[in-house]
Amino acid sequence: QVAELARRNLARGLRLNAPEAMAIACDDMHLAARAGGTLDDVIASGQASVSADDLMDGVVDLISEIRVEVLLREGSRLVVLRDLGRSNPVGDAPSDEAPEPGAIRVGEGVLILNAGLVSKELEVHNSSDHPVRISSHFPFDQVQARLVFDRAVAEGSRLDIPAGDTLRWAPGQTRTVRLVRIAPGSNAGRLGTVV
Repeated sequence: QVAELARRNLARGLRLNAPEAMAIACDDMHLAARAGGTLDDVIASGQASVSADDLMDGVVDLISEIRVEVLLREGSRLVVLRDLGRSNPVGDAPSDEAPEPGAIRVGEGVLILNAGLVSKELEVHNSSDHPVRISSHFPFDQVQARLVFDRAVAEGSRLDIPAGDTLRWAPGQTRTVRLVRIAPGSNAGRLGTVV
């Protein structure tokens, strides 16, 4: 619905804001996947969905990447689309310019993730011939059956990684992960993705 509204605004000659541009890109990527496209086709569709001229000033700098899960012939895949509407790679602007809207400024100090949450380690094996990627807040006991581990131990837990980050298992790879209990009232399970 957001993508259709955004397309109507674009047809009226209005330039897109960040949510509208992201909605069109996601919609076009889903359509490419549904039409039987490959992962490369899906990414190309997203890149071609909007141009810099379609966007309001400053929007191109607000969208560093878009992550969307699409269903391809080989299964569900997490697609990461970078630099939507950008004709030049990130970092090409002269360094003496003022930061653009949405610029990231690195602060000083130590950031402690998931402080005070109970954690545990678990060995996880990818038994398939496809890579598998799991995002930070997906309930780990509910991930794809291609990942083999003790699901009872993982119940009520998620990966102990920064929000929005993912871990990837190559085909046949085994790795030990740290899990933390899902905090009551969190959005875990609504924000996660499985590939």
